[in-house]
Amino acid sequence: MAPPSLLDLAPVVPVVVIEDACDAVPLARALVAGGLPAIEVTLRTPAALDAIRAIAGEVPEAVVGAGTVLTPEQVTESVAAGARFLVSPGWTDVLLEAMRASGVPFLPGVSTTSEVVALLERGVREMKFFPAQAAGGTAYLRSLAGPLPQARFCPTGGIGPANAAEYLSLPNVGCVGGTWMLPDDAIAGRDWDRIEALARAAADLRVSAGGTCR
Repeated sequence: MAPPSLLDLAPVVPVVVIEDACDAVPLARALVAGGLPAIEVTLRTPAALDAIRAIAGEVPEAVVGAGTVLTPEQVTESVAAGARFLVSPGWTDVLLEAMRASGVPFLPGVSTTSEVVALLERGVREMKFFPAQAAGGTAYLRSLAGPLPQARFCPTGGIGPANAAEYLSLPNVGCVGGTWMLPDDAIAGRDWDRIEALARAAADLRVSAGGTCR
């Protein structure tokens, strides 16, 4: 049996920026306990790879991945650290081939119809739509569903509790990415119980969107 798609693991993928690798494990445990097992750790800080390594080694129930992947070198480093998926804000053929060769699932970023078609030509059907709100939001994605029904998306960028359910109701959206369950003050104060509660509310968006992610 084929493993489940990354887009079907949970309705929301937390997009995590970790400044202190010591926070990685308790943060991941809080997110998993709240029902969000797929965790994207962005490669925006020096602590990111150590955070991925810690989560992969100590929180086996988490599906940790690397985000903001921009180069083939980052692909190699992320997978070596234990990343089980890769996310990029955009793509080139060089980056795409490196992600494909990594052996783990990946979501290349798109924001235009031409980019979607180009990926479909290359056999890629699951993508990150970024920056979602700035690139046209739910209206844009809805318009793509007719001519390009084979493409599925994880929209990220400008998504929060006020509009996440609208995205999740679209037939070509499997999940959304966001940071609203990770407020800065909660991370700074290491308030893992609060983050778990916010994660649980985000996981419940699957229900308010009208069923499971498609």
